[in-house]
Amino acid sequence: MSEGVLFADGKDPEALRTIGEVAKALGIRQHVLRYWEEQFPMLRPLKRSGGRRYYRPEDVKLVETIDRLVHREGYTLKGAKKALTGAGAPAPAPVVAERADLFAEPVAAPSGTGSTSFALRARLIALRTTLVNALHDG
Repeated sequence: MSEGVLFADGKDPEALRTIGEVAKALGIRQHVLRYWEEQFPMLRPLKRSGGRRYYRPEDVKLVETIDRLVHREGYTLKGAKKALTGAGAPAPAPVVAERADLFAEPVAAPSGTGSTSFALRARLIALRTTLVNALHDG
């Protein structure tokens, strides 16, 4: 099984998992997993009678990788697909820690609470990076 996902269902780590089990374990909605199947040709869980999906351990690992690329590293779906196929893999989004100079001074939260907004600023930088990547991918 993939190293990152721990299923608490008592099944063997190599057991097939339903889309519901995978969605719950990874915190990804089922409709997103179905959409990713359309966008990533290499993601092909087994389909049994009635179209019921069964994810193999390698499928779960691939879903984890797609999730990491898209939700944590700021790739677009197109960029993540390129990265997975090795076809002109784009550079990952810059890691916030590499830009410590941007956080030298805390910024007041826009709500006027006076609390620092380190997390808000980091999120805005990540969004900006995602937008820049989208412009370059488009």
